[in-house]
Amino acid sequence: MMSDKITSFDGTQLAVHRMVPAAGEGRPVILLHGLFSNAQMNWVKFGHAQKLVDAGFEVIMPDLRAHGQSEAPHDPAAYPEDVLGRDVASVVEALELTDFDLVGFSLGARTSVRAVLGGVSPRRLVLSGMGLEGLAGWNNRSAFFIDAIDRFDEIKRGDPAFMSVSFMKTMKVDLIAGRLLLQSVADTAESDLARLTMPTLVLCGDKDQDNGSAPRLAEILPDARYVEIPGTHMGSVTEGALGDALAEFLSGPV
Repeated sequence: MMSDKITSFDGTQLAVHRMVPAAGEGRPVILLHGLFSNAQMNWVKFGHAQKLVDAGFEVIMPDLRAHGQSEAPHDPAAYPEDVLGRDVASVVEALELTDFDLVGFSLGARTSVRAVLGGVSPRRLVLSGMGLEGLAGWNNRSAFFIDAIDRFDEIKRGDPAFMSVSFMKTMKVDLIAGRLLLQSVADTAESDLARLTMPTLVLCGDKDQDNGSAPRLAEILPDARYVEIPGTHMGSVTEGALGDALAEFLSGPV
């Protein structure tokens, strides 16, 4: 895996990790990880990126702002609305991508939608770990995580936020930057989804209801199909079926 930094629209440095096929080149696919995760945890650790490389893709995996090896500014001005979607556009521009696919998991799926609505134009789109309600109802989700950050040192086993705080500790999340980022994520109205006209895969664990109804999201989108894999919201990332489904969809006929 190769790693580099690119400069986003406001000067923030974003870490971008890349894996390429043995032939040295392949169709680019951008993979966007979930909240408080990073490229290594979401895409590399459980083999999903390698499956795409084996299928002939060049895999491009940014660490989102305030995650992983990317910068985590503490200035509130560094977190305008839709900042993550604008970061994706900056990655596309910096790497001079004109024909590519876009995949997101959870927060990465929300970010993918916002990037497309902002003008990013992938050939194909994958929204994983995301349902219809999760694209619009961010306030409740954000409030849950902000509360977890505010009570970070008080939360004990049995608290609804215990697993989230444990994951943040494992990932060494910058709590100040994370809290600011949570307030920058924009909602998407159902009426806006008609603008996502590219072929789309809605991919979700069979026990994952964290972000609402994935089948309903697939029904609403203009050109989408729903595929179910095993797992809860967090557990589905550990399943090999995730990488298999990505490779099958992205490798299929246009």
